[in-house]
Amino acid sequence: MPLEIAPTLQISHQQQPTAIVAGAWLVHALSPPATMQEISTQLSQAARQPGVRWDLSQISSLDHIGAQMLWRAWGKQRPEHVNILPAHEGLFARLEEVSKILVPRPPKQRLTRIMQLGTKVLGLFQHLYSFTALLGQLMLDLLRFVRHPIKAPWKELSANIYHTGTQALGITALVGILIGVVLSYLSAQQLRTFGGDLYIVNILGMSIIRELGPMLAAILVAGRSGSAITAQLGVMRVTEELDAMRVMGIPQGFRLIMPKVLALAIAMPLLVIWTDIMALTGGMISAQALLGMSPEFFIYKLPEVVPLLNFWIGLSKGITFGILIALIACHYGLRIEPNTESLGRGTTSSVVVAITVVIIADAIFAIIFSKAGY
Repeated sequence: MPLEIAPTLQISHQQQPTAIVAGAWLVHALSPPATMQEISTQLSQAARQPGVRWDLSQISSLDHIGAQMLWRAWGKQRPEHVNILPAHEGLFARLEEVSKILVPRPPKQRLTRIMQLGTKVLGLFQHLYSFTALLGQLMLDLLRFVRHPIKAPWKELSANIYHTGTQALGITALVGILIGVVLSYLSAQQLRTFGGDLYIVNILGMSIIRELGPMLAAILVAGRSGSAITAQLGVMRVTEELDAMRVMGIPQGFRLIMPKVLALAIAMPLLVIWTDIMALTGGMISAQALLGMSPEFFIYKLPEVVPLLNFWIGLSKGITFGILIALIACHYGLRIEPNTESLGRGTTSSVVVAITVVIIADAIFAIIFSKAGY
C-alpha cells in the first residue's frame, strides 16, 4: 500500500493567484495540532487574496474533515473558480446542502426584570400551595393511622427507620468525633492562655448538645436520606409506578409519604443523641491529650455545667428537623417530571432547600429558647 502524501497548500502566481491543494486531506493527517494550525493559517491567507483560484485536482484522498476545513475557508460557499475531482464532488455537494439549512435561533428573553421576579414569586406560591396540600394529606393519613393501627404500613415504617437511621450511624459517628476533636482543640488553645481549662466542658457540652449535634445530624440526613427519598419518589414517577398505584386505588400518602415522615421523626432524635455522644467523646479525647483532663472528670462535670433542658431542646430540634427534611424531600419527589433531567434537578433542589430550612428552623429555635437552659 503506497504511503499517503502529507496535506499541502501552495500559492502559484504565474498568471492569476492559484491555491494548489495536494496530498491526503484526511483526519489522521490533519489531527496533529501543529499541522492543523499551519494548514488553517495557510487556508485563511489564501482565501483573503482577491480573485484566487482553487485547484483541488491534486488531492489524493479527502474525507469530511478535510472538506470542512476547505469549506470554512471558502466562507461556506463554493468559490467562483474551483477545480474539484468528480470523486470529491459529493462531499462538497452535501456541505452545500447543509449550509442552506436554517437553524432556528432560540427566542429572545422578553420578560423584564419585574416580570421575572413575578414569575419567581408565583413559583414560590405554587410550592407553598403544594407543600400545604401535602401537609394536610399527612394529617389525614396520621388520623387514619391512629384509628386503624392494624392496617398501618408497619413494614414500610420499619424499613425507612433502618435506611434513614441505622445506616446513617457510621457517617454521623465519624463526623461527630471529628467535630468534637476540632472544637476541643481550638477551645483548649484559647482556654489555656487564660487558665480556664475547666471551662472546656461548658463549651463542648453546651455547643454540642444544644446546637452542633442536632445541626450536624440534620445536615447529614438531609444530604443522605433526603436526597434518597426524593430520588426514590422521582424514579417511581419516571417509571409510572405512582400512576399505577393511583389506578389500583393504593393511597400514595398513606403508603409512601407517612412512613417516611414518621421514620425520620423517630430516627432523627436518636441520631442526635448518637451524634452528641460521638462528638463529646472526640472532645473528651482531645481534652485529655491537650489539657490532661481525665475522662472521669469530664463525665462527672458535664451534668453540672449543662442543664438537662438543653438535652430536651436538642431532641425537639431533632424531631422538627426530621419532619421538615422528610416533607421537603417528599414534596420535591412528587413534583419531579417523567424525565431524567427533572430527576437530577429535583434531587439537588431538595437537598439545598432542606438544609436551608433546617438552618432557618435552628435560628427560630435559638430565638424562642434564648433565655432557657442557661
